[in-house]
Amino acid sequence: MHTLGDNIIKFTKFFIAVLIGFFLITFNPIFRLLKQPKNRLIITILILGLAVSLYQILRLMLGTN
Repeated sequence: MHTLGDNIIKFTKFFIAVLIGFFLITFNPIFRLLKQPKNRLIITILILGLAVSLYQILRLMLGTN
């Protein structure tokens, strides 16, 4: 039973490391683009547009007013 607990802790740490790595690899190009002023405005508008669209879709799907 001692090895089961060790394995659960080990694989939980591994899972968290994989998630952090995934998000770093995914968002690194976006962070690089945000360093340029022209691209910063475009990326900001796109992110805000996606957030508002997602909010509206979820609000309509869940039936909240």
